[in-house]
Amino acid sequence: QVHLAESGGGSVQAGGSLSLSCEVSRDTSYCMGWFRQAPGKVRERVVVTNAYGTPTYAASVRGRFTISHEHAQNILYLHMNNLTPGDTAIYYCAAADLAQFGGSRWCKEYNSWGQGTQVTVSS
Repeated sequence: QVHLAESGGGSVQAGGSLSLSCEVSRDTSYCMGWFRQAPGKVRERVVVTNAYGTPTYAASVRGRFTISHEHAQNILYLHMNNLTPGDTAIYYCAAADLAQFGGSRWCKEYNSWGQGTQVTVSS
């Protein structure tokens, strides 16, 4: 079981920036992701990294959000710029187990989650 703990949420005005951190109990260079859930909505993927560490961003955040990680300390970051009220949500970091067979590797389903951190963007 991978342990994750987010921090860095808060309130910001539209157009502002915020960075989230997630301490992880394993290597953060692959099969990691940030998700969010707004009130009354289903949880949605913000950005995920594949088994090789390549990120894929949701269209709604592409160009504004950036995922990064501190390898030595196993910390995952989400840097958010030009925030809008539509970005208001609880943000979760998550980890998926890595699967390998032959020369291939891929991420299994996300099965480890942090407790979440609230991000509120006011207009």
